[in-house]
Amino acid sequence: MTSTSHRPGPAWIITPGLHRDRFTGAQKSGAAVAVVDIEDSVAPADKQTARTASEAFFALPDPPCTLGIRMNSLTTLDGITDLTALAAYTARPDLIVIPKVESDRDIQLVAATLDTNDYTPDIWALIESPRAFTILSSIMSAPRLGGVIFGSADYAASVRCGLSWEALHYARSTLINAATAANLPAIDAPTWNLNDPDLLRRDAERAKELGFHGKGCIHPRHVQVINDVFNPTADEITQARAIVAAADASGGTVTTVDGQMRGTPFFNRARALVAEADRTP
Repeated sequence: MTSTSHRPGPAWIITPGLHRDRFTGAQKSGAAVAVVDIEDSVAPADKQTARTASEAFFALPDPPCTLGIRMNSLTTLDGITDLTALAAYTARPDLIVIPKVESDRDIQLVAATLDTNDYTPDIWALIESPRAFTILSSIMSAPRLGGVIFGSADYAASVRCGLSWEALHYARSTLINAATAANLPAIDAPTWNLNDPDLLRRDAERAKELGFHGKGCIHPRHVQVINDVFNPTADEITQARAIVAAADASGGTVTTVDGQMRGTPFFNRARALVAEADRTP
């Protein structure tokens, strides 16, 4: 399947490559992107089994979402082996997630290995180490990079901090700034507590407010909450249309809408939201 760089919807679900019984459920969960994982969720002794089993993830008929794979780090033998296997897959992923990216060469290597005349998968980088944050502009400059994902667990382990929103606020803000400067979407890390929907909603709301395009998850029941938070509400779209109308009526000069001053930054944001809403079926 040929895939071009695009901005998929907000909910990204990841499922272990060893559990074929979960493949269909992940794809039909309502997530915009379903990613099969052969990295952290698979023990070293089981990597080859997962590598082989995961091809079936892309052979299921009529997938309702974008399908991806999280390979192993390219600084490991497993990562190089993954690339060889992916190049030989008959059914191929739309999207490749590269973990522990610390150089734009990772993106270049995956593209050079997998790209053909009729296959150019989206390539996304997991940013999850202190070193990666020191060279974000270099990583973001890779021509084939489609977007970035925050890897909170590995980052927190590296810097010995907690997983709370406050502890990771700097890293998230830094990633959003760099991604926006490069005109790339960013996806937030999952909420690791599986049984606290209120925490999940708060995390998703804060991620949206910070500028993330979406959020990862590891359980199908998290998908709907993420979609609810990130997809614009009818009221938000109505308000955006009112701002656009006011901008047109004022000739683009500062005006007021519902008692709030509105100018060029608000006009641009409202137009972007209206355009997105009009594109959505």
